[in-house]
Amino acid sequence: MSGFFFEIDERAVPIDVLARRNLRQTERQILESRQFRQENTDLNTHPDTDPRGEQQMKCPHCLENFHEVTYAANIMVKKHTMSSTVDVLVSDGIQAYYATNLCPACSKPTVYLTVGGPGYMAYPKGISRAPLPAEVGGEFADDYKEACLVLADSPKASAALSRRCLQHLLREKAKTKKKDLADQIQEVLDARTLPSQLADNLDAIRNIGNFATHTQKSTNSGEILDVEPGEAEWSLEVLEELFDFFIVAPAGAKAKRDALNQKLAEAGKPQLKS
Repeated sequence: MSGFFFEIDERAVPIDVLARRNLRQTERQILESRQFRQENTDLNTHPDTDPRGEQQMKCPHCLENFHEVTYAANIMVKKHTMSSTVDVLVSDGIQAYYATNLCPACSKPTVYLTVGGPGYMAYPKGISRAPLPAEVGGEFADDYKEACLVLADSPKASAALSRRCLQHLLREKAKTKKKDLADQIQEVLDARTLPSQLADNLDAIRNIGNFATHTQKSTNSGEILDVEPGEAEWSLEVLEELFDFFIVAPAGAKAKRDALNQKLAEAGKPQLKS
């Protein structure tokens, strides 16, 4: 039986054990880093570095900025067969290492891998988007969140979920009557209820996604189809803008009016007209 194993401290260990060991080490280094900063608060440092000179990073999970020392170590991969053990990376002249850090705000790890070339973020696979406001309910939030989650692995699936979410949003909030997504978008544009910039961004979904050629994106919005460069990301951006226009902003305005009406009522004055 043959297989590949990650090796650390001269012993081959399963990757889940390796991950736990790395995170424990990272937690210790974070505590040391915090203690160092507390003891050296008078140091004059650049705003983008911490007292040890480390660059500022943004947590891909919670989007908070923090200054942390990254724990890194070499990775050795050995191929075990029935008759021998071969150090593949050393014999091929390939260097590999991993790096981890732990966000002090959300306590979630970020893991980077480098194998014989430029490094990449292995976990999480993509940078999180800003969390949706609480006013955006599950009927829209579920598809949106899933579209964000799968973006790094499958832009096709992400774009399909965004189109389905967009069609539902236009039907429920813009009160569109058309069946196909392209026609719904045109219906909203013809109504001229959106700010001009948002209207242009919504129209761009049809153009970026090349709806004229890929008609299934309009007739069957949830179908997983090939995507154009930037299409999946743009769809998420426009959804966020539409959530704000149709849901978040009206809810905020209503809350302000309700608060003002309560004060007017307490003062015995007539309330604002609806």
